[in-house]
Amino acid sequence: MKSTFFTLLLAFVAMTSASNLFAQPVDQQGGAIIEFTKEVHDYGTIKNGANGECTFEFVNKGSEPLILANVKGSCQCTVPEWPKEPIAPGAKGVITVKYNTKNAGPINKSVTITSNAINEPTKVIRIKGNVLAPADGTPVNETGAPTKS
Repeated sequence: MKSTFFTLLLAFVAMTSASNLFAQPVDQQGGAIIEFTKEVHDYGTIKNGANGECTFEFVNKGSEPLILANVKGSCQCTVPEWPKEPIAPGAKGVITVKYNTKNAGPINKSVTITSNAINEPTKVIRIKGNVLAPADGTPVNETGAPTKS
């Protein structure tokens, strides 16, 4: 009888401890957590040659410094700039993306972020919109780039 009681008690303690272990929120496990205020920037319709710069703000909601190891645009027309120093827990950071608006046509580009964040070690943010053709009537090819006559 005593051994059955102790076995049940031990099983109960083990199950309670295990459920508490798995029920902990992500930020209590220790590590950086990246959270963006927006994940898509929509330029709408913009003029050819307009300012193609936008920003993506984020915060480290984790308990360890956030390190952005690499931030890469999907093409050469999409150039990101990012903080190279670690972002402390609770601190904010900004990724600036510059799009070359001399390329007329639709914008649908991505920026891939590689970091030590435990919630999303690889995160993709996007830019979209449409760049009008040049005002001087310069013909453009199927990619929206001016053609040479």
